[in-house]
Amino acid sequence: MAVLEAHGIVRRFADRAVLQGLSLSVEAGERVALLGPSGCGKTTLLHLLGGLDHPDEGVVRLGGEVLGLATPKRLAQVRREKLGTIFQFFHLIPTLTARENVELPLQLLGWTPDAIRPRVAELITAVGLDSRAEAWPSELSGGEMQRIAVARALAAKPLVLLADEPTGNLDQASGDAVLALLKDLSDREHTALVMVTHSEAAAGLCHRVLRMLDGRFLEGTP
Repeated sequence: MAVLEAHGIVRRFADRAVLQGLSLSVEAGERVALLGPSGCGKTTLLHLLGGLDHPDEGVVRLGGEVLGLATPKRLAQVRREKLGTIFQFFHLIPTLTARENVELPLQLLGWTPDAIRPRVAELITAVGLDSRAEAWPSELSGGEMQRIAVARALAAKPLVLLADEPTGNLDQASGDAVLALLKDLSDREHTALVMVTHSEAAAGLCHRVLRMLDGRFLEGTP
């Protein structure tokens, strides 16, 4: 069953079409890489899939819900409930510990402390950072920060995980560890993953690779 769909997506900036009629469908548990050079439209597409921007033409559905028809309040709720996001530069809140960063999305959704504690403990164990749970982000390495960011993105058991160059700010060993973690956790949680990357190695963990150039898919079956 498709958990994320896009049909006929066009996005223009000024008079230039950055995305030109893209369509894709992602099923539960499926990993899809968006691979291509800088400026080809990968991140723009990711923003549209995540409801951070809206297409000039076409429709995006997340969990069956048309994002462009949702009110701002409903869109924020859908994004919190159904979507996890990982960025190149981690975006952990510096005044919260590693554990508190993972707890935050669940608190925003109104989970009870009794429900939050075991879920957060499970994820911190899964990313191998039990001993670092009370550390501040400034005390963590880049690889550790990204592993906490992965745990935070998965905390609310989203349907879809969007990752924008998740290893782009890491050394080779840390990047490889994060990629292995993403593969393991997407399988374990049955969460769909759409990952923007320049890296063939990163794309290799995905079931499908959609290569982009000038706002179009070059190959692959969306």
